[in-house]
Amino acid sequence: MEHIKKVYGKLVKLRALESSDLPLLYAWENDTELWKEGATLMPFSREDLKKYLDSIKDLHCDKQLRLVIESITNSEVIGLLDLYDYDPIHRRAGVGILIDKAQQRKGYALDSLAIIANYANEILGLHQLHCSIRQSNKASISLFETAGYSCSGQIKDWFRSGNELEDQLIFQKILTS
Repeated sequence: MEHIKKVYGKLVKLRALESSDLPLLYAWENDTELWKEGATLMPFSREDLKKYLDSIKDLHCDKQLRLVIESITNSEVIGLLDLYDYDPIHRRAGVGILIDKAQQRKGYALDSLAIIANYANEILGLHQLHCSIRQSNKASISLFETAGYSCSGQIKDWFRSGNELEDQLIFQKILTS
């Protein structure tokens, strides 16, 4: 039962996706304003997302884990947190986070990143977490720096927005020595 405590923070808890999350997942995955932060180029149907929910097996099979961020006080779903490119041999994974616009700047993202760092270190035995952020995304840069991540690299002209090209910043957090 000790591992159960690892998914609770001060403000939020992380839990597995459930079929009841489909409406929010559909809304977030099809929000074109969010597409530029990921790799999405086209909308997802409800049927495709339902198939995705039904196909989730586990982190070791899928090499990714999507968790729902839920408020401890009222169980409201406020966002999603992803571990991706899970690599148990090299003991690392990427991390991505989405907080609903109405719930941003309330400490939920920082609490979620603290929970997943603890979980990744103590339960999964990972050595590090990493993320990629557009150079213009000052809010995400600030969040990850506050969460203890350091910028370890920059890839020139990595993202295209219209006719403009933008750099990608690579951030890492070392969990264990």
